[in-house]
Amino acid sequence: MRSRLALSRRARRRLAADVALLVTAAAFALPLAWLLLASVDAEATLRVAAPGSPTLDNFSAVWTDEITFTPMVNSLLLCGGAAVVTVGCAALAAYPLSRFRSRLVRPYLLTIVFSTCLPITAIMVPVYGLFVQTDLIDTLHGTALFLAATQLPFAIWLMKNFMDGVPVALEEAAWTDGASWAQALARVILPLMGPGVAVVTIYSFIMMWGNFFVPFMLLLTPDQLPASVSVFTFFGNHGSVAYGQLAAFSLLYSTPVVLLYVLISRRLGSGFALGGAVKG
Repeated sequence: MRSRLALSRRARRRLAADVALLVTAAAFALPLAWLLLASVDAEATLRVAAPGSPTLDNFSAVWTDEITFTPMVNSLLLCGGAAVVTVGCAALAAYPLSRFRSRLVRPYLLTIVFSTCLPITAIMVPVYGLFVQTDLIDTLHGTALFLAATQLPFAIWLMKNFMDGVPVALEEAAWTDGASWAQALARVILPLMGPGVAVVTIYSFIMMWGNFFVPFMLLLTPDQLPASVSVFTFFGNHGSVAYGQLAAFSLLYSTPVVLLYVLISRRLGSGFALGGAVKG
């Protein structure tokens, strides 16, 4: 009797867990389903429904230089440049935190993690004034530098954790061969922690790719606006929205991020190939 009660409780718990997982999956799947269906529906609304006659007119309407190509190129230049700066600075900052022992390392890391929790809106007014005084307002390179600065704290924390997994003995062997610390970092540590560098790159790029507020505040010329800001093109007056074109543009807008993940996914799954690198 007790075994039957125990089995029934387990079955109920498993059923409740399955239902919760299904509800969570539906919460993620329904917006994606709407995105795919609305992109090929000439009369798309907020309802998730199959189009009566699928068409590619929405893609044709947004496949222009003004709506898609120029904003996408601006986004690639802005986020790609900022991601490169973030990864480079994070590697240089994480190296002493990972290799040198000090009582200040833990408080410093906790400060870094805490700084990522601060809302970006709280500092945008003084940042805007600083950009005006330094003639960096309405410039892609100035906006890229600020985006890199906003992602740098968490990137340093991530990079330091990955760098801890690389044995110090490999650096010592490089030093014995006459390499400097910079050469050891560039030729030994970073190649071995390739998956970690890929994670930091993807995370930084994705977070900056979807950032709307920073480029909206710091870029004024329409020709320099990235795709995350030009999405306002599909929101008309009096609450009218071109849902079909918005869905088609959203699919095109997500393509670079998906391609980046697919290209680097092999390195993400390869792990740190350190086996046999250190001889006992």
